[in-house]
Amino acid sequence: MRFLPPSIAVRRFFLRMFLATFIVASIPAGFASAYNGHPKLVVVIVIDQFRGDYLERYREQFGEGGFRLLLDHGANFTDCNYDYANTRTAPGHATLFTGAYSNGHGIAANEWWDPKKKRIVTSVEDDDTKLVGLAEEKTGASPHNLLADTLGDELKLATQGQARVFAVSLKDRAAVLPGGFAADAAYWIDPNSGVWITSTYYRRDLPKWAQEFNAGNRAAKYWDRDWKNANGDTLRSTAHRKSKDGSDAGFYEVVGSTPFANEYELEFAKELVVYENLGAGKATDLLSISLSPNDILGHQVGPDSSEMAAMALALDRELADFFSFIGHQIGLANVWIALSADHGVSALPDAAKKLHIPAANLDAGKLGAQINGALTDKFSPGHTGSYVKLDYPLAWLDQDVFASIHLKEHDAEIAVGEAMKQAGLRGYFTKSQLAEGEVPDTALGRKFLNSYSPEGGWYVMGVPEPYTVGPAKGTDHASPYTYDTHVPLAFYGLPFRTGTYRTHAEPVDLAATLASLLGINAPTHAVGRVLTEAIAPPHQAENAAASPYAGSPNERAPR
Repeated sequence: MRFLPPSIAVRRFFLRMFLATFIVASIPAGFASAYNGHPKLVVVIVIDQFRGDYLERYREQFGEGGFRLLLDHGANFTDCNYDYANTRTAPGHATLFTGAYSNGHGIAANEWWDPKKKRIVTSVEDDDTKLVGLAEEKTGASPHNLLADTLGDELKLATQGQARVFAVSLKDRAAVLPGGFAADAAYWIDPNSGVWITSTYYRRDLPKWAQEFNAGNRAAKYWDRDWKNANGDTLRSTAHRKSKDGSDAGFYEVVGSTPFANEYELEFAKELVVYENLGAGKATDLLSISLSPNDILGHQVGPDSSEMAAMALALDRELADFFSFIGHQIGLANVWIALSADHGVSALPDAAKKLHIPAANLDAGKLGAQINGALTDKFSPGHTGSYVKLDYPLAWLDQDVFASIHLKEHDAEIAVGEAMKQAGLRGYFTKSQLAEGEVPDTALGRKFLNSYSPEGGWYVMGVPEPYTVGPAKGTDHASPYTYDTHVPLAFYGLPFRTGTYRTHAEPVDLAATLASLLGINAPTHAVGRVLTEAIAPPHQAENAAASPYAGSPNERAPR
């Protein structure tokens, strides 16, 4: 294979964009809709734990065709924040695709206490399903906990099933929740081997192309490699190693925190596009790709490390390659692309403290023991009890333990909240309070009200101190503060007016905007607004369609 110099490759990439766009420029933008297959494909890229400031921080270092495709030739909203407090992976993905917050879609956390099963369950595990793609039989996953439908579900309904909807991620929750109820399939990996799997909720067997992908042992080439930065310095190795418990560390643990895992995921996504013939039908298709490695690494090294910078730049190159592939396969003029993230992340507490900003790493295990100890002293002196399971800053109550001391939900949750305050949290909101809307009429009160869900038994949502995280090492998210709520929101495609938009936006706006442009109903519980300031009137969209370079961001930004 002959490789072209980067400058020539870039020119040819944009020449292909120009030609593909010119061909469809005669289609009036006002008549584009899911029903007539314009666009042929919508791709939503969700980068797990990708803070909103990263796009500006690394903008000058990005190459052509990756992030700059959206920054220079799309609509970029710089003030996009989640208006809730439970900034975790499962709620974030559910929010982006339902256009609702947890009080609409019901997903308040990655996992919660199930009072019937008397154990912690994940947001997507489903005992009525089994995993597909593994030899051993294991419990599968489905969107059965969602209380709202998704953009993909409405697309399916509007086109009587002609549209095809797929979702891909390393994590099950980041594939299942974006796909919604009607997805043709959601795919994620087995954490140990790295093979791609799904659930019997979608199908009984992997399609032949996915079986062949796994049979080709594509994951093997990402083992035993050095990840190096632009200077040639080795940042990490994917050499086989042992976990802390002495077992062999799996693909997710070792490869997952490197750019190789993004490359692997996008490699699978390309196969899906080809073999499922996405973009070739009579109706618009939808593909969700949630890229997990940024989150795996970010928890370990924080947002300001050289490794995180190298990860962002590597992902930029990988996205450029993927967008080029989509251009070859379907034509970028036939594609809309949306970009966002499920949450941000706190600075490493040690880094904040060096700047004299109050911060702390807590040991969530010790903190949970402290809270349980305080409750024991109050309710059962001399008889140690496990009253709560702490997923900092959220506490799940064991209803049976409180029932044994004849305490009802409201009083039990208040008792736990007070114990959490004694342990150092700034404040708390109980499930009972949130269910009744008993919160202060403040921005913080609204964020916690939006975080409410009827799922998961009794619970208390703690209000953490800023830059105070649960792990004893590294960092985390799950706070109501801007470093966790601020995420990117950008769009590329014919209907979008190129520019940088500093008007307020929220992740719930993604589903509302795409649904409006596709001419379909917004998801059932959507509360987002249509981002009209970034949508070109039909005649402007037709003129702009002639070139991806039409209009500079400054010229096109709203006043």
